[in-house]
Formats: sequence, structure tokens, C-alpha cells
Amino acid sequence: MSSPTSTMSPMPMNDLLAQLKHIGLKTIPANLDDFLARATKARWSPRMLLEQLAQQETQDRSRRSLERRLRLSAIKKFKPMADFEWDWPTKVEREVIERALTLDFIHEARNFVLVGQNGLGKTMIVQNICHLAVLAGCSVLFRTAAAIVEDLRHEMFEGRRRKLRGYSRADLLCIDELAYLSFDDKAADILYEVINRRYERRSVIVTTNRAFKEWNQVFPNATCIATLLDRLLHHADVTRLEGDSYRIRESQREAATRRKKP
Repeated sequence: MSSPTSTMSPMPMNDLLAQLKHIGLKTIPANLDDFLARATKARWSPRMLLEQLAQQETQDRSRRSLERRLRLSAIKKFKPMADFEWDWPTKVEREVIERALTLDFIHEARNFVLVGQNGLGKTMIVQNICHLAVLAGCSVLFRTAAAIVEDLRHEMFEGRRRKLRGYSRADLLCIDELAYLSFDDKAADILYEVINRRYERRSVIVTTNRAFKEWNQVFPNATCIATLLDRLLHHADVTRLEGDSYRIRESQREAATRRKKP
């Protein structure tokens, strides 16, 4: 007497898709027919099939993670450092900037501060640093000082505390255009709180067009400026750019070109 045998029918495709999605896979469910067709045509072994599945999911997760970090960073469009004209500023410490581009200061929880007049490429430099940090797997926030103040000014206690945690947790925070505008006491307190929460824990990049001794003019009635600068500069590489604005030069060149046209 022969023993009965049981056969397992293949799982319906809809159920398979649902289960793959349920365990967190995204790439394979979206391309399942193509993936199975390639596996069949190439006669993948079970081990090779699992290796291909893991590889594609890992690559796609890395891609999505990079896209998410770039989106949250808000770095926006920028020119690469290959386009930076090192011989245009009358003063530039190239070795300091190139050292910052290695991202070593992030691992040391040091700050990086760029001081100089408008139009010398400060924002371009720090955008490149931030972009490299994102590519290296860091969480980055690129914001103007005015945007940070506006983001936190009108929040109630719980909302502000939650957002401050976000500013403090990012691996790298860039505060662009600090001291470009005049701020009141409340704005100064907000910026102090942001920098203080990151003090000796995570790195901050700051660009400013004002010498530090002039910050009391930007925050005329604030009592925390000395302490803010103390926290910011305690572990910091500070470098200064001097010279005329790139943008003024470009505007003059464009005007000259238009004048030459018949």
C-alpha cells in the first residue's frame, strides 16, 4: 500500500506580493515579475536568488536613504568646488577650507566658521561640505539663521522642544548668513539654545559677514551673545575670506558684454 503524497500549490502572486511588502521589501515587490523571469532564465540557485534579492534591496534602501537625507538637508542647488576660483579672494586660507572638506571636524565635534563679505563664496563652500557629509552618511541640516529663528519663534513649549531636538540631533548643522540681519533678544536666545544644545556633541558650520566684535550690533539688547560666541568658538576652525564680490564682477562682465553687442 503506497503512502499518500501531498503537493504544495504555489502561493498566489497577490499573496506573495503582500507578504514581501509585509516584511519590509520594496524593490522586489515592485519588479517581481521581471525578477522571477531573470531568475528563471539564468537558472539561479536558491542561494543566488537570495543573494540577488538582498543585494537589490540593500542598494535601493541606500539610494532612498541618500535621497531622504538630501531632501531633509535643504542644501539646494550649488556649484561644485571645482568651480571655486581660489585666486579671486585677496585672502583665503585654502588649506583650512580643504581640511574642512575632508569632514574630519565632524568626527571631532568641532565647529567651522567662515567670515567674510557677501559674494565671496562662503555659502558655496559650506554647501559642498554639507553635500559631502550627506554622501558620507551623515544627517545634515542646512538653514539660514533667519529660517531657524522663524521656525522656532512662534512655537509653544512642546513644539519648540521637539524642533530643538531635531536641530540638536543632526550630525551636522549649517547656520548660513548669521548676523546678516538685525535680530531681537528672542532671536538671540533661540540661536543660543540651538548652539548650546550641540556644544561639544555635534558640529556646527556658521557663515557670517560680520566680525565677532560687531555681533552686539546685530543683537543690540541680547545678553547671551558673549556666551553664544564662547560656545561656538571654543572648539572651532575659523577662517576669513577677503576681497570683492564675485557677483559684482559677474554683473560688470555681463554689462560689458551687452555694451559690445551691436
